[in-house]
Order: sequence, then structure tokens, then C-alpha cells
Amino acid sequence: MKFMKLGSRPDTFFTAESIRSVSSEVSTDIKIQVQNNFYHLHKFPLLSKSGRLQTLCAKDSAVYLSDIPGGADAFEVCAKFCYGISITVSPLNFVPLRCAAEYLLMTDAVDRGNLVGKLESFFNSCILRRWKDTLLTLQSTRLSPSLCEDLRITARCVEALSAAVPASKGAWMDEMAELGMDHYWRIMIAVKSAGVVPAKIVGEALQAYAGRWLTNMETEVTTKHRLLLEKIVSLLPAEKRSVSCGFLLKLLKAANVLNASSSTKLDLSRRAGAQLEEATVNDLLIPYFSNGDDETLYDVDAVIAIVEEFMLQGRSPPTSPTRGKAEITARRRSRSAENVDFEGLENSRRSSSASHGSMLRVAKLVDLYLREIAGDEKVPVEKVIALAEAAPEFARTQHDDLYRVVDTYLRAHPQLDKKQRKKLCRILDCKKLSTEASAHAAQNDMLPLRVVVQVLFFEQARAAMTGGHVTELPGNIKALLTKAADCSDKGSTKCSSLPGVAAGDEHWSSAARSKCQAKTTKVTPSTLRMKLEEDDNDTVEEAAGGNGVMTRSSSSRFRALCAIPGRQKRILSKFWSVNRR
Repeated sequence: MKFMKLGSRPDTFFTAESIRSVSSEVSTDIKIQVQNNFYHLHKFPLLSKSGRLQTLCAKDSAVYLSDIPGGADAFEVCAKFCYGISITVSPLNFVPLRCAAEYLLMTDAVDRGNLVGKLESFFNSCILRRWKDTLLTLQSTRLSPSLCEDLRITARCVEALSAAVPASKGAWMDEMAELGMDHYWRIMIAVKSAGVVPAKIVGEALQAYAGRWLTNMETEVTTKHRLLLEKIVSLLPAEKRSVSCGFLLKLLKAANVLNASSSTKLDLSRRAGAQLEEATVNDLLIPYFSNGDDETLYDVDAVIAIVEEFMLQGRSPPTSPTRGKAEITARRRSRSAENVDFEGLENSRRSSSASHGSMLRVAKLVDLYLREIAGDEKVPVEKVIALAEAAPEFARTQHDDLYRVVDTYLRAHPQLDKKQRKKLCRILDCKKLSTEASAHAAQNDMLPLRVVVQVLFFEQARAAMTGGHVTELPGNIKALLTKAADCSDKGSTKCSSLPGVAAGDEHWSSAARSKCQAKTTKVTPSTLRMKLEEDDNDTVEEAAGGNGVMTRSSSSRFRALCAIPGRQKRILSKFWSVNRR
């Protein structure tokens, strides 16, 4: 730390009965009150250096200085300078001395070699050339912000620090993190405008600053914190990956806590969406703060917005699997169109820029996030569907994670009706379930019957095409399909419900399973097909308001879902014959 010494006389100031004075053979002739402190001094040395005291003493020998910057301490140092007593100037006391000297008008116009000129020389030649001295001085300007702005002390410190950042080494980020937001913001604006410091370095500095000032929000949340957060967001570099996605999502969590502006949250969501593939599940667990009793534990809407932003900014790679027209039509028609415009989303995917690997990672991330929130009983099924369908189909090579989401959600929301359960299960592609997941789904009482039949159908088809063992159908499924086949053969629509199972109930009790297994007869792939088509017709009738009209689109969807090649169909039939024998 640099310092400057002025004067050579020893310090002769003393205190007597709460009055500060100076030892001298000459009697004091001026009384000065500085706030609550009293001084008995001499006119000649003081008035020869201070233009303000000259003016005040012309009216009265008793002077009252109530608003002098720096208070009594700064005044006494200035008075000692007038007496020629030795004083020391450093970055620690420069600002109060400079402001007090300006207040007292101790300029060269009053006396050559006055205090203001000497302080300015020290400031320009010593303080501004040293990083830490400049930081200390800038921090001191908070004592008299307006006067420091007028004297350009603050501006010159900001200019010196911003110019020194590219050449600074070591812990400059942590040192700058001690500055107040106003000073820090001005320095970083100057740094970014110069364009010399890489965006990555700017991002690291902002992360250090946020860690310094936004860590105590759990115990204290104030308007100051909200303004500070919005300032930090405004300083984020425009370059992608200048800060990590995890840091952006931490800022978004803080924005929720602090009730930041909508523009701030939108900016953070846009930035996080651009590099979502870097995020973890914990990063996406953004708490939702509301006074309502029906709100979710986490802010699912924010995550949906982030994922959609990623899809808008991404581009489906040319190597993605191609899909037939019938499959695309079937898949789109089976999805829920509530709350999300998927047609616009599909168009945006074609013109986006994310790599195939990024899409795969984000789809996996979405599935893991859904598994975390599926147990929240206040999460609406529409939001689960919207988030699951936000990822493109090709990005999921398997649907085991989605199956776990569906299973967890159904168990946490037993109040869902048949229509809602079917709608939720349409996010599953049974062809992409592993053998283990298929085995679990086949025995899952929470799933709609149509899903169980689909799982079994594709398991039989998979086994037939690979020449593997064809798994025996569970007894309850055999019984239900046999009953459906008998009803179809008789052309009757008045078949009674299965023993032990209430009408319209898709969940089986143990007693019902036993009775159904006893009535099991032969089951063929055509029976599975018939049941799928029958249930598909029911779905179309529900969507059409129950008028019973079978549309051409539903037929196309069924054919796209159930069709398998002819050779595999013959192999499958042989295995069914073996099972029957």
C-alpha cells in the first residue's frame, strides 16, 4: 500500500475538558464546532489555507461546520496540514481527506501548494497505478458518493480497474466481489465494452460475485437482493457457454425466491435452454414459491419452458431415424394436444441446431426429472404429458424411464379416471420397453388394460422375430381376451363382466385372477389384435363424444401400431401353435 507524508512539525494537538486545541505561545482566537466536537485554534494558519473559513470568519469568530465530509477526523487532519504538522495520506483515508479539503476550499487558488493539489497528485501517480489501492479507494467512495462523483474519484477508479483487469492475475475476481453492486456493475460494463477479456472469464467473475452476495438469501430476502440478481443477469455475456447451465439454473431458482421480474426469468430460461444438455436433475429442481395450497413442490412450468427453448434452438440431425407416414400420423393423433402446440414445435425442430447427442442427453434428463416429480400429488397430468412429449421421438432409444414415470404417477394419483390414465399412457411406446420393463408392465394393475395388451403383443412379436422363447400370457389376460373373443364370435354385446371384476374396472383382484385363469382357453395373435382394435375403437368413441362412429384415422392408427412383417407373422403363428399344444 502506497502512502504520502506531508509536513514536518510534531503533533501538538491535545484535549482539555472535551475541547481540542494546539500547544502554542499564542492564544487561540477562533472557535470551531464540527458536529459534536469543539476546537479552539488560530485564525492565521487556518484562513491562509481555507477559502471557506475565510468567508465564515468574516461574519463571526465562532464557526459551525455541521456537514463537512469525513467529520471531525477529516477536519483535524486538514487543520494539522495548515499548521505544518506531519500527516500521512493513504488509500484508507484519501477519500475523506480529499472531500474535506474540497469542502474547505483548500485549493491552489487560495494558497500555492495547497492540500487539494497534493492529494490529486498522490491519487493520480500512486493510487490509480496499483490494483489493491484503487479497490480500497473505490470502496471508500461510499462514504460521500455524490461528492466523489463530482470530483470524478469514482469514475477514475472504475476506469483504472477495468483497464487493469486483462493484466491482473491471481484472485482479482474474489477481490472485486467485495465491491458494491453499483461499482461492480460499472466496472464489468467497461470490461465488456472494451472486448479484451474473454466472455468465459467475465462469466467466472460474475459467478464469484453471485456466490459472495446471494448466499444468505435463505435467512434474509430483501429488495436489495432482487435488484442485485437482476443486475447480474444483465451482465451475463451473450456468448453461449460463457457460464455453465448449472449457474444459470441457480440464478433462476434465486429469481423465483426473490420474485424477480418476468423479463429476468425469461432471459435465464432462454439461456439455460440453449445449453440444457449440460444440466443435471438437481439443477432442474426449481422450487415453486406461492401462498396457494394447491401449488406443486417444484416449478414444472419453468422446466417446460426451458425444454421447449432447447427444442426451438436445436436442430434435428440428418442421421435421425426416418419414420413412415402412418407411424407419424398414428403417434401424433395419440398424443394429447392440450396446452402445447406440437405442430409448431415439430416445425421448429427441423430448423434448429442441437446435435443428435444433445437431444439424447436432454431426453434422458427430462425422463429423470419426470421421475422426481411424478410422486408429487399436485402435479397435473397435462404437465407431465406436455414435458414428456417435448422431446422428439428419436431422442429416446428406450422407454423404461418413461414407464417408471407412468407407474409412479399412477400410484401417486389413484383418483385419475380411465380417460386420464389412457391419455398419460400414450406417452409410452411399448416397442421400446426392455424385457424387464415389459415383464413388470404385464403384471402392473395400475396400467390400463390396453397398455398391458400392447406390451404382451410386442413381447410376443419380439420373441418370434428373434427366435426366442414365447412367454406364456398371464392367466388374467388370457381370460379377458378369451371372453372378448367369445363375445365377438357370438356377435353379442351383452356378455356379462368377468367374475369378481366390477364393470369398467381394469384392475384385477386376486380372486378375479384365479377365476379367470380357470376359464382360460386358447389365445391367438388375432385375439390380441382384436382386443387392441376394440379398445382403439373405444378411444375414438370417447374422443368423438360417444357417438360410436369409427373414423378412418383410427383405423390407420391401429394398423400402424399393430402391423408386423408377413414372415415374422408366420413365425409368431407357429409359436402360438406350440403354446396351444
